[in-house]
Amino acid sequence: MQSLHRQRDSKSRFSDRVPFYVRSRPKYPPALLQFCRSKLGLLPEHRLADIGSGTGFLSELFVQNGYVVTAIEPNAPMRAAAEAALADAPHFHSRDATAEATGLETASVDFVLAGQAFHWFDRVRCREEFKRILRPGGWVVLVWNERRSNENGFAHRYEEIVRQFETDLKHVSHQSVTATDSDAMTRFFQPAGYAVESFDNPQFLDSDGVIARALSSSYLPLPGQPRCQEMIVALREAFSTHAVGGKVRLDYDTRAFYGQLI
Repeated sequence: MQSLHRQRDSKSRFSDRVPFYVRSRPKYPPALLQFCRSKLGLLPEHRLADIGSGTGFLSELFVQNGYVVTAIEPNAPMRAAAEAALADAPHFHSRDATAEATGLETASVDFVLAGQAFHWFDRVRCREEFKRILRPGGWVVLVWNERRSNENGFAHRYEEIVRQFETDLKHVSHQSVTATDSDAMTRFFQPAGYAVESFDNPQFLDSDGVIARALSSSYLPLPGQPRCQEMIVALREAFSTHAVGGKVRLDYDTRAFYGQLI
């Protein structure tokens, strides 16, 4: 029941936050693509499936470098944003489907990618689906941008504000999935196991970008909701205190959990 609720939630949870998401969420560093090429043997002729593709940030990294990507996304507003952003990319294909039922042909892709999305999936069902659509020797690469909470500076103050104004204390978090000692990854990739690669991914935001970053989070209030204006005031004060040259810096670790499903 909890898994079913999570899937339904993922199809609508960000629908009213798409503009903020597009405006402010960090994208994925070129180092991730280079890693897939050098370590996992990604070739120009390989076919990729971006599962839970959202607004297309992960697809964009690969499509703009010539790879054919089929994006699977059940949330209509997020899917529409990706389709608009990548409308001129001939190698980008978008599909209304889910991680558990992609509609892709059996043994049709070489890489299954998921950016900032795996924690929304039914892990048992999607594992079977990924096994079905992957060609022999194919890879699963699960990626998250994990914001660093520094001990001081803007990042620390931002985290304090998030905790102060958080509205959904039970929101689904990738932290419980991606912790290096988590059983979730072990079970998903068993028996072959998995490995982790990490890349620096700094982001620089202006004042409006900081506000949009907060409003893109499903567990923080939107305009018109209680305490939203109070939160915005706190964010602008934090920006004024820490901005250098009209920007503040948020540091992310882009973590890729990768393995093969045997």
